[in-house]
Amino acid sequence: MKIEEVFAYLCVSDAKAAIAFYRNAFGATEKFRLTEPSGRVGHAEMAFGPMTVMLSDEYPEYGIRSASAIGATPVSIHLHVDDADRMIEQALKVGATLEREAQDAFYGERSGVVRDPFGHRWLIGHHIEDVTTDEMQRRYTALMASGNPGEG
Repeated sequence: MKIEEVFAYLCVSDAKAAIAFYRNAFGATEKFRLTEPSGRVGHAEMAFGPMTVMLSDEYPEYGIRSASAIGATPVSIHLHVDDADRMIEQALKVGATLEREAQDAFYGERSGVVRDPFGHRWLIGHHIEDVTTDEMQRRYTALMASGNPGEG
């Protein structure tokens, strides 16, 4: 038995608006959507570069609730891009909120965090240096010992 692929599947409070936001913020393209006669989006797929993210409207009758409905999300989606600062700026222009400005991080990326209008958290970063696992652990330990982990 082998795993072929893994997809993020987001539940959002307004799938039509989310599709537009992901297009405008991240340059994602809609592959297709399935819409109920009522207009509720049951399933949509978007291409984020070569990767697919699936999404749907809420289905509370089946226990499927959006991050905005529950007021939190335990998941961050990491977008690895060619220019994190520019992608973050674009997302902010179309309605994301900034959680953490882009900064150089101990793990060899420049990254920052935005939250989309639907409550999902996006860590957006680009590569700045190759870091071995041992060096990454050393830097992480030093960062945690500094008492200022938000600086990483």
